[in-house]
Amino acid sequence: MAWLDRSHTVAHPGFNRWLIPPAALAVHLCIGQAYATSVYKTALVKHFGVGLTEIGVVFSVAIVMLGLSAAVMGTWVDRNGPRKAMFVAALFWAGGFLVGSLGIFSHQLWLLYLGYGVIGGIGLGIGYISPVSTLIKWFPDRPGLATGMAIMGFGGGALIASPLSTALLAAYDPASSAPGGVASGEAVGKLFLTLAVVYLAYMLFGAFTIKVPPNGWAPAGFDPAAVRSHALITRSNVTAANAIKTPQFWLLWTVLFCNVTAGIGILEQAAPMIQDFFRRPGGSSLVTASVAGGFVGLLSAANMAGRFVWSATSDGIGRKRTYMGYLGVGAVLYVLLAFTGSSATALFVVVAFVIISFYGGGFATVPAYLRDLFGTLEVGAIHGRLLTAWSAAGVVGPLIVNAVLDAQGTPGKLTAGAYQPALLIMVGLLGIGFIANLLIKPVDAKHHEPTPVAAGATREI
Repeated sequence: MAWLDRSHTVAHPGFNRWLIPPAALAVHLCIGQAYATSVYKTALVKHFGVGLTEIGVVFSVAIVMLGLSAAVMGTWVDRNGPRKAMFVAALFWAGGFLVGSLGIFSHQLWLLYLGYGVIGGIGLGIGYISPVSTLIKWFPDRPGLATGMAIMGFGGGALIASPLSTALLAAYDPASSAPGGVASGEAVGKLFLTLAVVYLAYMLFGAFTIKVPPNGWAPAGFDPAAVRSHALITRSNVTAANAIKTPQFWLLWTVLFCNVTAGIGILEQAAPMIQDFFRRPGGSSLVTASVAGGFVGLLSAANMAGRFVWSATSDGIGRKRTYMGYLGVGAVLYVLLAFTGSSATALFVVVAFVIISFYGGGFATVPAYLRDLFGTLEVGAIHGRLLTAWSAAGVVGPLIVNAVLDAQGTPGKLTAGAYQPALLIMVGLLGIGFIANLLIKPVDAKHHEPTPVAAGATREI
């Protein structure tokens, strides 16, 4: 298995760095399926005979494990390189679907928690961080663009998984495609088996093709001084151990937590949410299940586009100003959605689209923000530790929304007013994040490494 080692992935002279983003996308497009769970959520509620909150826990466990595994394995990923990390992530992610399908077929909900939640969640965490620091090192001149290219795949995963899952569920259970139809548990189990095979193949493709730059490599004509155009960008380096001792790390942790919690509030309930917003009081919805599935795909496109567009834009306007937009404008849009979103379908879709683009952009911009504050030395490990904010948000976000909705009535038979309390809670969280972002300033020199690594260089850890 020596071919998995970092030493076997060093690029040869003249290697085209633009071949790296497709390798990163191969992993992130697969693990981005996590955003398409609402497609079969109702089917699992019916299959296991439990409430929306119990099924929502599956997603929460997966996100918790994503953050924990990224935090624990971040230094290991930096030390062993992206190929070995992607390979391990592929095994865990596919294995999670296999164990999850066993839980569905056997009516054992705990196995679904263990499979998709714990095992799959570990694959999520390792797979998520595996290409990020590598891309930052390949693109020191455009770190925001680099992280956007990688992480946009995670946001776009549901763009593929949502229609694919809908089509497969209809093929495995034709009755589910009828108006008001719900797929059987057996159909969802078969869907999990299919996704395990497909995702394993694509993630291994990414592992086989990823490369790391040689030590000391830099793009032709690259001037490190040209990158330092904003006050927060440092040319020094901070280790992961020291980074978590700085107030900047925890302020950014708060920023990410607030932004993610608010975004999950929509994504985790996307399909039923649009139906409930346009439901006649006590009657049926004006939005069909197939249209709701299309809405999930549209939000995935927003998630994906925001990760690339806003992150790339941050290279020009700065990471701090970019987050002011995510959090400040996002809060205004949540208020608009809560009180006027049900007045017109087009308004609802446009507002939700922009909100989710901010949510995705927040994920893609944060690695570049970390690079600005702490340098490139251990940015992968620091990123992994910061993703514990995602773990916390993955618990808090769904709990807030599901608890509010469960208190309002029967899931799937609600109206727009039932969502207002949850949406306004999200507005408050975005306000807290906005303040935390304003407080971020350059890291004190006492945390810097005594011998900084030159900008654009890499270092074995």
